[in-house]
Amino acid sequence: MARFLAWFGGGGTVLGLVCCFTPLLPLVLGAVGATGLVSVLYRDSVLLPFAGLSFVMLCLGLLMMRRAR
Repeated sequence: MARFLAWFGGGGTVLGLVCCFTPLLPLVLGAVGATGLVSVLYRDSVLLPFAGLSFVMLCLGLLMMRRAR
């Protein structure tokens, strides 16, 4: 479970921050045909909390892995 939290949290953090600071999200949504979601998802009020929650999950997973040793 700890390993899953660490990997999922790390991936979510990287994805959230990359989509926040680069135009990657509109390109990906355009490629899959979901350009209508760009106006909803491409906001700092959505992406920054997602990145923060993912970072908390990453820290929790790493802490659990460290305590298991």
